[in-house]
Amino acid sequence: MKKLLILMFCCISLLSFGKANKELKGKIVIYTSMYEDIIQNIDAKLEEVFPNVNIEFFQGGTGTLQQKVAAEMTAGKLGADILMVAEPAYALELKAANYLHPYKFPETDKLISEYDKEGYWYPVRILNMILAYNPELVKKSDVPNSYEDFVKNTAMSGALSMSNPLTSGSAYASIVALLSKYGEDYFKGLGAQKVMVESGSVALTKLETGECKEVMILEESVLKKREEEDSKLEVIYPADGVISISSPIMIVDDKHSANGNAAVAEAVTAWFLSAEGQEYIVKGWMHSVRSDYPKPPYDALATAEILKNAMPIDWEKCVKEREQIRTLFQNNVQIPKK
Repeated sequence: MKKLLILMFCCISLLSFGKANKELKGKIVIYTSMYEDIIQNIDAKLEEVFPNVNIEFFQGGTGTLQQKVAAEMTAGKLGADILMVAEPAYALELKAANYLHPYKFPETDKLISEYDKEGYWYPVRILNMILAYNPELVKKSDVPNSYEDFVKNTAMSGALSMSNPLTSGSAYASIVALLSKYGEDYFKGLGAQKVMVESGSVALTKLETGECKEVMILEESVLKKREEEDSKLEVIYPADGVISISSPIMIVDDKHSANGNAAVAEAVTAWFLSAEGQEYIVKGWMHSVRSDYPKPPYDALATAEILKNAMPIDWEKCVKEREQIRTLFQNNVQIPKK
C-alpha cells in the first residue's frame, strides 16, 4: 500500500508538473557548449515538454561563448536567458558581476556534484577529461596510462595531442588541475613532448590513422565514436585521477537577459536537472549529476568509480589566475596560430 501511494504521488506530481509547463509561454535563448547533435535531440524533447515556449539554442565552445557574452556585456544585456558552459569558473565570474538569477532547485539532495548554495548555478552534466588510444595500432602498455606519464614518457614525443585551453573550457579546467597537482614543470613537460594542440575531431582522426598515438580528450568524444561508428578507439582512465568537471547551468538575471523570462528559465533549468532531463544528458555520452540516475553513458566506467579518484580543481584559482595560467601555458606549449 505504501509503495502504491508513493507511485500515485509521483504520477500526480508529474501530471501537475506537465500541466504547469504547458501553461508557460514566451521565449528563452540558451547558450551552450554541448555538441550540436545532442542539442537537436534535447530541443525536440523540450518542444514536447514546453509546447508554448519558443526555445532557441546558440552553440559554441566555452571560449566562443565567453567572447560573445563579453561583447554583449558592454551593452548591459545578454542575448541569452540560460547559459550552459563547460566549467564552473565562468559561473563564479558572472555571479560576482551580478549577471545571474538565483533559483532554489528543490532537489539539491539528489545532486552528486558541487553547486552554488545560493542557487546561482547548478551542475547539469559531468565531463571527464581522459586519455585515449588506438588498440589496433599500439598496445595499452606502450602508451601513458597516467597524466604524469603523458609528459614523462619520452617515447611518445611528437605523437601526443590535446585540446586548446585558450578556447576550450574543459581543457582550461584540466590544465589548472594538472598545474595544481604537478606544478609548472607539467607545462614544460607538455612542451618538451611537443604535444599537438588541436580540436578533438582532428585529434581523433589522427588517432585512427596512427599519426597520433595518444590524446588527452573528453570521454564523451570517444564514447560517441564507439557507439555511432563502432570505433575501436579506447578510453584510458588515468591512474593519477580523471579530471571530472561539473559543467554548470545558470539563469541570467531578468535585467540583463534576452527576454526577461526568469520563470520559464527556472522551469527549463528544473527540467534539465530532473531525471528525464538527465536521461538526455547521458544519451549524449555525458554523466548524470543525480544520485538517483546512476546509469553511466554508453561504454563508460561507472560515475561513482570515476569520481572516487577524481583530480580536484580549484575553481577560484581558475578565475583569479586565468590570464597568468594561459600565459604560462603559451610560454611552454606551441599553439598553432589561426
